[in-house]
Order: sequence, then structure tokens, then C-alpha cells
Amino acid sequence: MNSQNKLKIINDPIYGFITIPSVLIFELIEHRYFQRLRRISQMGMSYLVYPGAHHTRFHHAIGAMHLMQKAVQVLRFKGIEISDKESEALYIAILLHDIGHGPFSHAMERSIVENVDHEYISLLFMDALNQKFNNRLTLAIQIFKNKYPRNFFYQLISGQLDMDRMDYLKRDSFYTGVSEGSVNSERLISMLNVFEDNLVVEEKAIYSVEKFIIARRLMYWQVYLHKTSLVAEQLVTRLLKRAKELTISGKKLSASKALTFFLKTAVSKENFSVETLNTFAKLDDTDIISAMKSWVDEDDFVLKNISEMLLNRDLLKIEMQQEDFSEEKISNKKNIIMQKYNITEEEASYFVFTGQITNQAYSMEKDMINLYKKSGEVIDVANASDQLNLKALSKKVVKNYMCYPKTE
Repeated sequence: MNSQNKLKIINDPIYGFITIPSVLIFELIEHRYFQRLRRISQMGMSYLVYPGAHHTRFHHAIGAMHLMQKAVQVLRFKGIEISDKESEALYIAILLHDIGHGPFSHAMERSIVENVDHEYISLLFMDALNQKFNNRLTLAIQIFKNKYPRNFFYQLISGQLDMDRMDYLKRDSFYTGVSEGSVNSERLISMLNVFEDNLVVEEKAIYSVEKFIIARRLMYWQVYLHKTSLVAEQLVTRLLKRAKELTISGKKLSASKALTFFLKTAVSKENFSVETLNTFAKLDDTDIISAMKSWVDEDDFVLKNISEMLLNRDLLKIEMQQEDFSEEKISNKKNIIMQKYNITEEEASYFVFTGQITNQAYSMEKDMINLYKKSGEVIDVANASDQLNLKALSKKVVKNYMCYPKTE
């Protein structure tokens, strides 16, 4: 294939035509590690609430790269020097920022691998790709790890106004139909600038920034922390945890080779080898769905019932409140299902459990969004806002939840 044919155009429903900026980036997109993201849902189990939310991590990564191209173009126009090598590294870093996500996003890192988060696995993938592509990803990895001397580069990838957030808010809003989450990424990017090596937003964009922060808050309450999505994600985590317990105890469960490996192997950061990474690269959402379809026929009460709940969207009931749930209430709910189904307390704990969610739309303590005034002064957007009190939105809201079966 000729190299000029590798500079292709992708038609995206959000931004229209997206250009692939270099041959290296085209080859990274073509690699099986990245192609796997086509089979990883961007929003986990949210499709159980919003039927349109079937877009993937692949969509999001390409979209975030497109926004990074726009950001580089704007900053260069404003006199910020960014070399071709640096711009390509920025595109690669944002393109690969989510490559380590497992099936249904966060379910695996809380169940069948021990304290191995997707950021860590993303770096392992980047290192493996760096070896394959003759160290041409070294600069991108430096930027991703915040070890490159230009601080604003890292802020474009991981900050309160980064390209990751700008894409997922706009994209998730589009696919869920929740219009309150839509943000004007074009306007925000056009107002970006750099002051003393930090990313700033020009003062006239204050209302766009306010809208961005409010949209983020609404998307968390209406979509990401929606109680049905929350229950479903908790059930997937518990399903995998139970499957791992049974496999380790000697029970043979029907599952793909890749999933079986993670069910029977204790995987942690210390033993996450290249072989483990290649096995992980074979895992996607279909492994979990296929396993659930088999597990509904298992005789284990927990495995069978959780699989049925998820496949048929017949989920647990959920209550939310500000204060902790009493031990007495939790115990009563457990006793009811223990007696009804003749199961142990350990088995009942898979169906009756509590947890906590937090929502903080804007953090004033870490990596603030700074407005750049014509006078040359830089001020935190929360202190500059006159429309709404953004300080109130910077307050962390904590809610406790309790899940239990609907019928008693």
C-alpha cells in the first residue's frame, strides 16, 4: 500500500470529516491493539438506560484526536510554537489515552485484576507499540506521563478542559440524547491560549466555560451516575468476581480462552507480563456477554441470577440518600433473601450491598480553569463568573446508595 493512501478521512457523526494526520498514526489505528476499541463500549452498561449509547472507545479516541488537531492549529495561530514532532506526539498521546480499557470500561479493574487500572494498562500498550514502531512513541509517552517540560501539553490530554472531556461530553450527549450535556467544543478550543506554560482560556469565553462545567455536572447525574447504570455496572463487577471465585475453587465455567485466563490467574501490576497484555488485548465486551449467556444455565445461584438480571434488564432496586444506611436495614434485606432462596450470607451479599458516589463538576484545588484577561491578569473561572456561582459547583456532592432485590 502506498503511504499517501494511509492519510485517510473518517466520517464522524459529531464533527463530520476527520483527517488522519500522519502515516504513523494511521498504522497505530490499524494495529489490533487499537482496533479492539471498536468492541469496547464507551459507556459501559448505559445502553440499558439510553438505547442509543452503543458508541465505542474507538469513536471517542478518534474524536479526541480530531479535537487535539484543532487545538494545535489554534495555539499555533496565536504564536505558540509547537513543532511537527510535538504535534504528532500530542495526537498519539490523546489517541491512545484509553487503549487500556477492558470490557464494559471499569468492571474488570474492580473484579478480576488486582488494583490494575486502565491508565496503567494503557501505558503498557503504549510501551509495546513503542517497541514495534522503533521508539517513535517515546515523546508521546513522555507527554502522557507528564514528564515533558511543556506543562500545557499534559493539560491538553489530562486537565479540567482537556480534549478527552470535550469529546466524551459532546459525544455521550449525542448518543444518549441528553441534550443538557452538549458542549461547544469548537468555541472553547478557539479561545484557548498559553500563559507561563499553562493552558488558559480567553476571558470572552467565560460563558462557554460555565456551560461546559454545568454540562459536565448534569451528565454525571443524568447519565454516568444514573441509578440504573450504576446498578448494572455493580452487577457486572460482582458477576466477574463470583466467576473468578468459582474458577479458582476448581469449577469449570464456559468462557473464552482470554476470559478464562483472567478468571483462573491472579493478575496484578507485578506479574502483568507481555503475554498477559496480549491476552488482555483479546478481551472485549463480547467475551462478557457470551459468558453471561452460558452462565444463565449454571447451577450456582449467584452466577445464574446475576447473568439473567443483566441479559434481561431485570435489575436490583436502588435507594439513594445523603446519610449512611443502617446496619440493621442491610441485615434485614439480606435475611429476607437468605430465607426466601435458602442461600448463605456470602451469596446474599452479592444482591444486597451499599456504596457511595461522588460528583464534583469543577475542582478549585487541582488544575483550575484559568481565564486570561486583556490586562494580562489570570484568574480562576470560579472567581470571575458573574452568571452562576461556580464555587457552589466545585463542592463535592456525596450520595450513599443501597441495592437489593425488588421482590421480597
